[in-house]
Amino acid sequence: EMESKVSEGGLNVTLTIRLLMHGKEVGSIIGKKGETVKKMREESGARINISEGNCPERIVTITGPTDAIFKAFAMIAYKFEEDITNSMSNSTATSKPPVTLRLVVPASQCGSLIGKGGSKIKEIRESTGAQVQVAGDMLPNSTERAVTISGTPDAIIQCVKQICVVMLESPPKGATIPYRPKPASTPVIFAGGQAYTIQGQYAIPHPDQLTKLHQLAMQQTPFTPLGQTTPAFPGRSLGSVAGKQRSSVALPLPALTMFPCICPGLDASPPASTHELTIPNDLIGCIIGRQGTKINEIRQMSGAQIKIANATEGSSERQITITGTPANISLAQYLINARLTSEVTGMGAL
Repeated sequence: EMESKVSEGGLNVTLTIRLLMHGKEVGSIIGKKGETVKKMREESGARINISEGNCPERIVTITGPTDAIFKAFAMIAYKFEEDITNSMSNSTATSKPPVTLRLVVPASQCGSLIGKGGSKIKEIRESTGAQVQVAGDMLPNSTERAVTISGTPDAIIQCVKQICVVMLESPPKGATIPYRPKPASTPVIFAGGQAYTIQGQYAIPHPDQLTKLHQLAMQQTPFTPLGQTTPAFPGRSLGSVAGKQRSSVALPLPALTMFPCICPGLDASPPASTHELTIPNDLIGCIIGRQGTKINEIRQMSGAQIKIANATEGSSERQITITGTPANISLAQYLINARLTSEVTGMGAL
């Protein structure tokens, strides 16, 4: 009964829903000179705020009565659908990727959303046709989790309605520490005379040179072997640390899967392969981190599977096996190398 009231807009409760978006998605929502977001605010009646800051990720906060929130969500979902359609007209992909939105939900409400033995989330998936996934881990330095919804715009709207009902029925318990995206880190990767920052599992040009990045991706620039120093970004020096030149590793650019910002919908995922590394025993700790935090971070950022062999008696080294696409493997190697470099040069945590 509550659900029908909500979907008819009769339940005039003011709600706040937070979305996590990448820079490109935010740009699409803002539009030229802010026209798109202005139109969304006017037509939906919802307040739409976008977090400030030079961050690879931004938080979009939508506040208002439930019906205004659903209108705003519908407009965002259809805008993303339009972006996908436009990007596909320039690509060879035949299958249309779904629209994906990431909600940020207090962890204390996620249990109600999942339901006993996953019953609630299963019911939402089945009744709306949308894919819903609740992240297992909390977002960094917060008590919130990401809830990813993907499907057609209509399925997403129905799904958001049901999630709102759950959130209204089960308010957050205790204080919530909201997730705040960190500012973009300084350039850490150098390839083809261009600097990139890592954002999730993608390399983002720094500054914004998508055309140059596209050319590099098309040329399939080979990457610099681990540990070899690459030319520094013009005008920025990495400098020396404790008298040692810090080496940086260029990221390979063959895999277009790494650049969804340019080629959304390109189904060009190269086959998985395996790469093995040996690491001295005394340095393995800095890669694993306390209770495995660092290795999990590397797995998450690179998208690669990483297995660390158990220590063998009499050996001073440990074997690390990395499995994934060439791009995933190179990113994992880069991140492992960055951890080792920071340990060796006494730079502390990267």
